[in-house]
Amino acid sequence: QEQLVESGGGVVQAGGSLRLSCAASGRSFSRGAMGWFRQAPGKEREFVSAVSWTSGRTLYADSVKGRFTISRDNAENTIYLQMNSLKPEDTAVYYCALDTNWRFVPTSNLSDMDYWGKGTLVTVSS
Repeated sequence: QEQLVESGGGVVQAGGSLRLSCAASGRSFSRGAMGWFRQAPGKEREFVSAVSWTSGRTLYADSVKGRFTISRDNAENTIYLQMNSLKPEDTAVYYCALDTNWRFVPTSNLSDMDYWGKGTLVTVSS
C-alpha cells in the first residue's frame, strides 16, 4: 500500500513563498510520476504540477508557470513544490498524488492518479 504524506502548508502574504513536501512510501513511486493538485473552496480539484520519477521531466499548469517549481529527491522518496510570488488565488488545499504507471512525461489527468495524500492547506492573504 502506497502512502503519501504532505507537509509545508500555512498562511502567507501575497508575494511570499512556501515549500510543500510530499514523502512517499511503498514501491510503485519508483516507476511512476508524482504531482500536485489543488482544490479551492467551491471549486473542482485542478492540476498544478507533476514530475516523472524516472526521467525527471516536469509539467506545470499555465497558472503557476514561472512561479512554482517541482523537484524530486530520489534518496528521500520525496517531492517538493517551491511556490514563489504567491497570489490570493493560489489559496487551496494542495494534494500530493501518485501515478503508478511508467511515465517518461507526467500526466495532468486526475483520473490517472492512483494514490492521494490527505492534503495540506495553503492560505495566501492579500
